[in-house]
Amino acid sequence: MEANVRWVALTAVAPVAWGANYYVTREYLPADHPLYGAALRALPAGLALLAVRRRRPRGVWWWRSAVLGLLNVSVFFVLVYAASQLLPTSVASTVMAVSPLTMMFIAWPLVAERPRTAHLSGAVIGLAGVCLMLLMGAGASVPGILASAAAVLVSSFGHVLTKRWTGNADLLASTAWQLTAGGLFLLPVAAAVEGAPPALSPSVLAAFCYVALVATALAFTAWFTGLRHLPAGTVGLIGLLNPVTGVLLGTALAGEALTVQQMCGLAMVLAGVALGRPTRAGRRADGRAATDGNHSLPGPNRKPALAAHACDPSAEQPTQG
Repeated sequence: MEANVRWVALTAVAPVAWGANYYVTREYLPADHPLYGAALRALPAGLALLAVRRRRPRGVWWWRSAVLGLLNVSVFFVLVYAASQLLPTSVASTVMAVSPLTMMFIAWPLVAERPRTAHLSGAVIGLAGVCLMLLMGAGASVPGILASAAAVLVSSFGHVLTKRWTGNADLLASTAWQLTAGGLFLLPVAAAVEGAPPALSPSVLAAFCYVALVATALAFTAWFTGLRHLPAGTVGLIGLLNPVTGVLLGTALAGEALTVQQMCGLAMVLAGVALGRPTRAGRRADGRAATDGNHSLPGPNRKPALAAHACDPSAEQPTQG
């Protein structure tokens, strides 16, 4: 149970950092450079992680890194950047609240994680709480809402695919490969579409340092660690802390009072996260489902996983004991 709490706490670093990222992007980064903004967020983060874990992709990880980099980084970062500029901080982060349900239903066919009643109930309660907070938001635009909704779909699919593919791969290295690949995809497109890169004043440079090192390198490492050790439904519910952080930051930094309606919504979101946390019974059920799925589901079973592990130089060595 203590280990579970630690994984949940570590995973929570990501949505909190991402909730703050909406405010930083909206207030400090140039609004007319979404492609450069996404590239300057991804590439420094990927290179920083590569400096920590100096490994290059091998075998299937060349194309896997490209696919995950395109989904989790290139497309997702551009959509989030656009949403951050088009919507108030609280509204932009709140739209992401549908991600728990999206992740649950995508994880069902891809990684054979059937959503449990507690996960579904927690997602519904949390989503209702976020909607309650969203009703207080103003200034929502249709393009901004569409950008946020597209970001939810792209990231949910990419994150579940990450969970399916990175079971035995080195976590820091695979995260670094995704971020680096995504940044390299974006740079030539940004140069062709937006021309010269934006001017980096001290405040803009400090903002890019935050979004690259904290909201990306640190946050993605924490998030993918959670996906490795927790059910996708639980991780999705922890992601509800993203809109909570966005609403609290937007309210506090804008000098607005937190209304009773928003406080009730916040309490519902936290209740949804608590309801969806993994329990001993749930972990046993997930373990039995995974064991049964090894004989009938298309996902990787034990023997192929061990074979892939043995031939993939990027994989971690198995621990003893």
